[in-house]
Amino acid sequence: MTTPIMAVLILLVGVLTAGCAAQSAPSPSASTSPLSASAKPATAQSATGTPKASPAPSSAPAAAPVEKPAPAAVAAPAPAAAAPAPVAVAAAPAAAPAASKYPLHTNVVSTTFWVGEIFNANLADGSQVCSTYNGQWAFKHTGVNAGTTPASASGCPGSIYGGCDGVSSGSGGSFTCTTEARDASNGYFPKNQPTPRENPFYLDLPYDDVNDTVAFQQRCQVIPWAAADNAATGVNHCADGNYSYMKNHWVQLTGPNGNVCYGQVEDAGPSSGSAYHDSNYVFGAADARPANADFSADGTQGAGADVSPALNGCLGFAELDGSGDHVSWAFVDRANVPAGPWLNVQTTSGVG
Repeated sequence: MTTPIMAVLILLVGVLTAGCAAQSAPSPSASTSPLSASAKPATAQSATGTPKASPAPSSAPAAAPVEKPAPAAVAAPAPAAAAPAPVAVAAAPAAAPAASKYPLHTNVVSTTFWVGEIFNANLADGSQVCSTYNGQWAFKHTGVNAGTTPASASGCPGSIYGGCDGVSSGSGGSFTCTTEARDASNGYFPKNQPTPRENPFYLDLPYDDVNDTVAFQQRCQVIPWAAADNAATGVNHCADGNYSYMKNHWVQLTGPNGNVCYGQVEDAGPSSGSAYHDSNYVFGAADARPANADFSADGTQGAGADVSPALNGCLGFAELDGSGDHVSWAFVDRANVPAGPWLNVQTTSGVG
């Protein structure tokens, strides 16, 4: 009996030993599985250099000291922790051009125009003695009065001529005003004319919110600052044909030389015809090309802006009077315009 009893006891001890070994086997696997799962993505990220393949672990490195002691909770908070990252990344580019909250228009062909220029005396809008917003633009800008264009003139009838933001010569019907190269030595101001009475940093864009009937009707729906302007002045000017939301508004431009310069809108153009209501290009957020197809040496697009000689020099145009230079531009509120020569003389005159 002793031998059988001993055999049974030995058998029982063997069974108990095997059972303990079987129960302890899953423990290393269970404890190392979460570590392996977190370690593998980390290894993959190290190898590839990007966490994009594994969104949840992308937030784990920052959260690891806090979250790792509770493996069950790590998986749930991970997506929430990852969510703010795209917001922060998206906010950085938007904040970079801090001077403007309006859409950026890139690689736009710009020509040069100037007060007093006779672009084409045979066209009703072929002279810069007047602008679309001011019948006496040249006189307002310079204070020079050399006579008045006859009422029968095809361009700017009844406007005072003689004012020139450039190089003037001749008189009467032979008066000419040619463009002038500008440089930083005097803040890009005129070199052959008296100090201008209005801002020499000016430009135009193809949206005339006063004289173009389509633009006038839609202006308070498409001009982003129209409502704020009404609130600031305390008057709703939407139906007021003697008021412009475009005139004098500020624009930020980046030129071929990388300089960022600022100017005020003082005219409308360029346009292939008589339409000056290109709201899709001027106010759109999709960086559309101008509807205008002319006045450009770039076969892919027409000119989308004209800038003054001061802006021509400040922006580093390769051509004094050409059609091959490109700019990027965006509207900007006056409060965000930094100090510079463009603030030495500011234009405040209204429609007239």
